[in-house]
Amino acid sequence: MNKKDFLLIIVVIIIISIMFIFTNMTKEKGDTAEVYYEDKLILQIDLNIDKEYTVQGFLGDVVIEVKDKKVRVKKENSPQHICSKEGFISDSSKALICLPNKIVIKIVGTSELDGVVY
Repeated sequence: MNKKDFLLIIVVIIIISIMFIFTNMTKEKGDTAEVYYEDKLILQIDLNIDKEYTVQGFLGDVVIEVKDKKVRVKKENSPQHICSKEGFISDSSKALICLPNKIVIKIVGTSELDGVVY
């Protein structure tokens, strides 16, 4: 390995580090979560209040838990229970999608940004 190879490795590491830092800075912690059933908004949840909510999904009741400004699907009726195994989400870069029940839960950020272009 010569000096040019070593310099290339250092430059690549710096670029990856900058991209990682920028990506983590753009994640928004939201104050509300929106629950959709078949693309229709059915519930808005305040993430500042720890509580359980029950909504009607395609296969039955879906229990949504809010705890420590995070949200998850606690209980649902689907063949493999994938939705409840996804765990908590806390920022607007992720969503909980429960296809068998046709339920989508998204955290809504409070930033005035319309989008981020990389």
